[in-house]
Amino acid sequence: MKKSQPTLKDIAEAAKVSISTVSRALKGHSRIGEKTSRRIVKLATEMGYVSSEFVYFENDGPSRLIGVIVPEVGYHLYAQAISGIEKIAETRDMHIIVCQSNESQERERSIVKELIGLKVAGVIASLASETTDFSHFEALQKNKIPLVFFNRKCNEITTDKVIIDNFKAAFDATAHMISIGCKKIAFLGGPKILQINSDRAEGYKAALKEHGLVFDDDLLVYTKFHKDSMLSAARKLLYLPNYPDGVLAFSDQVAINVMLAAKERGIKMPEEVSVVGFNNEPVGELLEPSLTSVDQPSRAMGEEAAKLILKQIDNANATYETKTLKSYLIVRNSTNKNKVL
Repeated sequence: MKKSQPTLKDIAEAAKVSISTVSRALKGHSRIGEKTSRRIVKLATEMGYVSSEFVYFENDGPSRLIGVIVPEVGYHLYAQAISGIEKIAETRDMHIIVCQSNESQERERSIVKELIGLKVAGVIASLASETTDFSHFEALQKNKIPLVFFNRKCNEITTDKVIIDNFKAAFDATAHMISIGCKKIAFLGGPKILQINSDRAEGYKAALKEHGLVFDDDLLVYTKFHKDSMLSAARKLLYLPNYPDGVLAFSDQVAINVMLAAKERGIKMPEEVSVVGFNNEPVGELLEPSLTSVDQPSRAMGEEAAKLILKQIDNANATYETKTLKSYLIVRNSTNKNKVL
């Protein structure tokens, strides 16, 4: 069952104050002290509270609320990006409300509709993996609400975007595995419809071609972002009679399932199969072997996205731009065939 939306009572219990105090704080009432108000606002944001109560107006002035839509707050990349967004928003005395799409197009659509109703000053979003129709984002623009995409871009909507060069990141990661002797490399991607996924797949293919390796369609496998699907896709690759000796995974979460499948079948890492992930989540250092991963500047992504949304808020006629941030391959033991610590 899906977890229900938190109520004012839930926030009041967590903050150890009355429901009326929570309600006034979320409306920016002057009777509530600034320290208490900020603590309640922070709790409401962390708990995912969304309501018409949670709107920040100074008399009849402009909204001080920025909506942030992410697929999953629990992903390290998004947790860091949210911190970056909040840091920049605070410089303008603005607040953020964080909403999770849970990778669902319908939930994402519902969230956008609610944010429009709340008359937010702007929306910063990373697409849900199920999203194929973008009319709800077009609705934001029709309502003259600034919009910025980050990490997962949307080519169908013209607006500001903050990304990494996913083609190059995948190319470099694949080239790294080739440099350590891998000759049969697979790409275990996320949902096929994601543009970011296509960019990484093309980078992977280009690296194979440049280094004289033949692309094998059977080694390009896609998965959804839930454990059963990821593990099933990993098994599909590693239970082949002639399994790959290298796997580029869409994310660290996908890579972890590759490692689970390898251990399940008794395949040694990195001697028999090397694994590379994306996002450089903290858990990667604790795995056995430790996970090589593409480090994305997630906090900087959030900061740049916040700067772009403020630019649009300040100037409705500002020129749109795409900011491409640098990523780095962090090499650990899952691809270190010379020395396993």
